[in-house]
Amino acid sequence: MTGFSPSLDPARTAVLLMDYQVGIVANVAGGAEALLARANAVAAAARTAGMTVIFVKVCFRPGHPEIGATNLRFSELKGTARFARDDPATEIHPAVAPQPGDIVVMKRRVSAFTGSDLEVILRARGIETLVLGGIATSGVVLSTLRQAADADYRLVVLADCCADRDAEVHRVLLEKVFPRQATVTTAEAFVALRGRRN
Repeated sequence: MTGFSPSLDPARTAVLLMDYQVGIVANVAGGAEALLARANAVAAAARTAGMTVIFVKVCFRPGHPEIGATNLRFSELKGTARFARDDPATEIHPAVAPQPGDIVVMKRRVSAFTGSDLEVILRARGIETLVLGGIATSGVVLSTLRQAADADYRLVVLADCCADRDAEVHRVLLEKVFPRQATVTTAEAFVALRGRRN
């Protein structure tokens, strides 16, 4: 893991905290409290620095009309109330609750971009750099990073603000895959840099 450039422009940077939802955080095996505390510290530092803070969550209309039968990842939700718009599991975890001025984006697939208005928001704000954290590393973080890299965003991944059920997959992504397209650093390094108010 490395640090990242202190030339990061707050006005053109967005922090994306992805899938930090009640029903998803519940699946983090140990360390959820510390993970949430780090994410909350990152969000607070980003707000102080004047960055855009965006929470991304997955949710669907009642009956899940957005999900086709061929979608292996989400088709099991059909016929249930899980992750429908009014399901409490879709809510952002209260330990990292959005604050006034933060943006909440609703997506319909794994990537933060798919089925959401994220790209429109980023373009409207002139965002060029995305700082990513989310659950799971092999899900929303990987999918969003790949799509954002192809769209020419500058990327930072906060390793300790990501979590995955598979520790080895998590390690390989952070150590071998993500560094090809992003700077991989820590919440502590991000907060310390933001605290210096470049």
